[in-house]
Amino acid sequence: MTQTVNLQMRLVARPKGVPRPADFALVREPVRRPVDGEILVRNHYLSVDPAQRGWANDEGNYSAPVPLDTPMRALAVGEVVESRSAGIADGDFLYGWFGWQSHCTTTPDAILRRVTPSALPLSANLSLLGINGLTAYLAFNGLGRPKAGEHVLVSTAAGSVGSFVGQLARLAGCRPVGLTSSAEKAALARERYGYADMIDYRSEGDLAAAIRRACPDGNDIFFDNTGGAIVDAAIRSMRRGGRVIQCGTASNASWSPPPTGPRPEREVLTRRLCWTGFIIFDHVAAFAEAADALTRLASGGGLVYDEDVRLGLEQAPAALAGLYEGSNRGKPIIRLEAAT
Repeated sequence: MTQTVNLQMRLVARPKGVPRPADFALVREPVRRPVDGEILVRNHYLSVDPAQRGWANDEGNYSAPVPLDTPMRALAVGEVVESRSAGIADGDFLYGWFGWQSHCTTTPDAILRRVTPSALPLSANLSLLGINGLTAYLAFNGLGRPKAGEHVLVSTAAGSVGSFVGQLARLAGCRPVGLTSSAEKAALARERYGYADMIDYRSEGDLAAAIRRACPDGNDIFFDNTGGAIVDAAIRSMRRGGRVIQCGTASNASWSPPPTGPRPEREVLTRRLCWTGFIIFDHVAAFAEAADALTRLASGGGLVYDEDVRLGLEQAPAALAGLYEGSNRGKPIIRLEAAT
């Protein structure tokens, strides 16, 4: 191994709400060689995900906050350059918790999935075959239980999860309608992701009325990534026996103190709704099977995906902030070059 420097993007300040570039610092340190039971992975691609806001904050989340002055928690696709762990060979490609850094010395429990060769590019393991595509596939099929002819409403419909949900809904014979933050994204979701209709919620004075126009027969499934005012409006479009999949809460900048708003319990009761939270890491055992299914769909032309690939670790903090500004065009991914 000729590489001796590990380039890291560390979290150095506890953010309030959305992390900003000033909350991070680029640090160089020597690569640590693996001891018995460990592997050394050289990262090729790093993921940028909405969940990183919760991991960086200290406001109570489904996982512990990232300790300060350590590499930002992140999923990555990397190549094993030195293995001292049985069953893992030099040259293997892996998808796992390798962080915002050029190299990661870790144990096999950081691995979420082995990357198998396919016709898809390596970066697809962070988009279509990463937590975005896996979330869409497992949450929509597992919790949505779609049936042909049903009506589906999706928030952040042009995003890295919503873009897949709309396509999966169409493939299931459903009518997908999406919400997004611009006319440009609305057109993209219609033309590329197959949405039957789209709502640019930022241009609507009365969002509930806009949903009624686009979904005059109501909705059987609501796949939500935002929470907040969008949920307040969308919940009243649900048909009796509908399913609400709560996959994210991106519209809330902070949960301390908790935000308040309309009370949904009457709608849940009278419409007999099933409202379920989905955390992708509860379903790791299903990753390989779901990735195989998504690969078949993409290889057969049934699914398309878009990536916003940026070169260099220094781009990662701005890419994360851009997710909450809506400036990304596809799944944000950081491509690394060898550090010197």
